[in-house]
Parts: sequence; structure tokens; C-alpha cells
Amino acid sequence: MLVRVVLVLLVGLGLLGLVGAFLLSQQQQTAPTPVVNAPPPPAHVLVTARTVRAGALIVPEDMESSAIEEDKIPPGAIRDTPEGRQQLRGAMLRRSLGAAEPFLPGDFLSPGDRGFLAAVLEPGMRAITIGVDAVTGTAGLIWPGDRVDLLLTQSIEGADLPPDHRVAGETLMEDVRVIAVDQQLVQGAQAGAGGGAGNRTITLEVSPVDAERIEVGARLGRLSLTVHPAAPVAVAAGEPAVTPESPQPVFAGDVSAALRPRGPSSKATTSVKVFRGAGDPVEYKF
Repeated sequence: MLVRVVLVLLVGLGLLGLVGAFLLSQQQQTAPTPVVNAPPPPAHVLVTARTVRAGALIVPEDMESSAIEEDKIPPGAIRDTPEGRQQLRGAMLRRSLGAAEPFLPGDFLSPGDRGFLAAVLEPGMRAITIGVDAVTGTAGLIWPGDRVDLLLTQSIEGADLPPDHRVAGETLMEDVRVIAVDQQLVQGAQAGAGGGAGNRTITLEVSPVDAERIEVGARLGRLSLTVHPAAPVAVAAGEPAVTPESPQPVFAGDVSAALRPRGPSSKATTSVKVFRGAGDPVEYKF
């Protein structure tokens, strides 16, 4: 009798175990798989590509893109978009930034902001705007912060002048800083806004005397710009430094041989004046 009871209990426990295992397996099969959310992709913000000192105008070479996690982006950081790059281009830094630092709204003053021009100008300097076209403005490739040379080309009237001296070109000024392009100075507009190709106005930072020279040059002839190198030419070790000579005017005859005088009158002559006592000198030509 006791053995029968024990067998019945063992069989009952076995059945309970089988039922429990079956129910547990069913529960595991029907349990929902937890959904794992993928982390958001990093955002790209604009940071400094190099050290930029306070007071400098931001140029495209000062900017680069950096991938930063969305929750770690500093408040107000400029996203790497065409609009963001346009916002920074030509802006003036209020404080110096090291390499890979994000641009924040409080770090720069944008063209068109109140006080921008006064903040950009160095003490004692003046701002003067000249009109350019798609050719004289180098096809819109000049940006605020660039350094340029200012050229003057003029036609010289005079019946007594030979043809090879009736057109002249000269470098009016060298290494001048550009502080605004087109309407960026007044309205913060994009270059070329309002129609037309290339730059239409360039604002330069010059001394008061140079401002007067530019005004006179604009009346004399056509002003054009050439981009100045960002850094001086390196001198090899052991070579003496070369001091550049003052630029000399270039006349039409220096460019075109067809305008140079020809024939007997073009031969070089040498004259000598001979003084004899108190009388007038006698000139001899060879």
C-alpha cells in the first residue's frame, strides 16, 4: 500500500513538472522581443580648421565640418549647411579660437550687424567702397578677409604723346584688406544677390591718404583687383632677402610691339652739349 502511494506521488510530480516545462516554453515563445532603438546619427557642425585670432574676418579656409553626437552639441553651434557657411563667411571674430573649436553666436559679429564696420576697422583706418564688375572683381572669387592689390588702368590724352604712351597701367596700392563684398556690409546679403554675376562692390580698409588716392584713381581710369598671397614668399636658407622694388607704370608700348615707333625716328640718339666760354652751349646729336 505504501509503495503504491509513493508511485502515485512520483507520477503526479512528474506530470506537474512536464506541465510546468510546457507552460514555461510557451511563455518564452510568446514573450515580445524588446526593441532596441539605434542611436541617432551624429550631426555635423562647423568648427575652426586652424587657430583664428580675434578681430580676423572668417574666410572659407577657417571652417571645417566636425561630427558631434546630438546630445553633446553646444547650444547655438552652427550646423554645416550652405546657409551656415554663408553666415560665417566674412564675419569678425570677437575672441580668438583654437583649432577644432565650434563657432558659437557670441563668438562673432556678422556683416550687417550694428557696429560691424566700426569693430572691423583698425584704429586710424578708413573704409572705402569701389565699384567692380565680373572681370575687375575677379569673377566673384574675392571674400571678406582676403588681401588684394589695387590696379589702375587709364588712357592718357595728348596730341604730343606717342601712341605707345597713351595707355598706362600701374599698381595703385598693395596688400589691402577686403572687409566687405557687395551688400554684406549693409544687409548681410549673399554675394551676387539681386541679380548679376560676380561682385559689384568691394569695401577696402585703407588709410585716409590712400582713400583720397583711390577716389582720384577712380576718376582717372578703371580700377581692378588682384588677389594678394596670404603669406609672404619663403626665402631659402642662406639666400639674402629680396626687397621688392616700387612698381613702375606699364605703358602700351611695353605690352604691344605694334605700338612702338618704327623707322628712322625710332633710332636712339645721343646728344652732347658743348660749352665755350660765356656763350650759349652748342648741342651736337649723334
